[in-house]
Amino acid sequence: MSINLVFFLNSAALGVGLAMDAFSVSLANGLHEPRMPRGRMCFIAGVYAFFQFLMPMTGWACIHTIAVLFSAFRKMIPWIALGLLLYLGGKMILEGVQERNSGSDGGIGPCLSGRDLLLQGIATSIDALSVGFAIAEYALIPAFIASLIIAAVTFIICIGGLLIGRKAGTALSWKASVLGGCILVLIGIEIFLKNL
Repeated sequence: MSINLVFFLNSAALGVGLAMDAFSVSLANGLHEPRMPRGRMCFIAGVYAFFQFLMPMTGWACIHTIAVLFSAFRKMIPWIALGLLLYLGGKMILEGVQERNSGSDGGIGPCLSGRDLLLQGIATSIDALSVGFAIAEYALIPAFIASLIIAAVTFIICIGGLLIGRKAGTALSWKASVLGGCILVLIGIEIFLKNL
């Protein structure tokens, strides 16, 4: 595969398609934490971008080394994503209900823990492992560049999701946490059904 304009456009389009789950989760996180500082937003978007880079490269490496094992693992991807997002979404819903019951006025919501962010990063990008099949004919450098483009697109889209969610979350108070949790649960179900 030669690196030309079509290559860049295809990689960017692939990045947009892969970033939609991460965008939705970013939106939920912005809703959940409406006073999130910009530095934290960049960190969260960076985590999602990192996993969107890592997963296609991992898939590419698996195709070129252990394709049989990867094929068996591919069947588990929808189950893993569903489990992770149901857990995270349920946790956010529970926190929103507890906030409502405590009579909180929607101040600074509980921050997303590092563990939860890691789980979200994996859950929203695990289907990008299969992109390794799509870029299997690429040499190492084009595969690396395509993965970097996917990561950059993901970062930009996730910043947008966090900004939108943060703005809406300020207005919605505790309901934002419940809404964000419901979004995560629905994303988990959608990933599961799409990949069955």
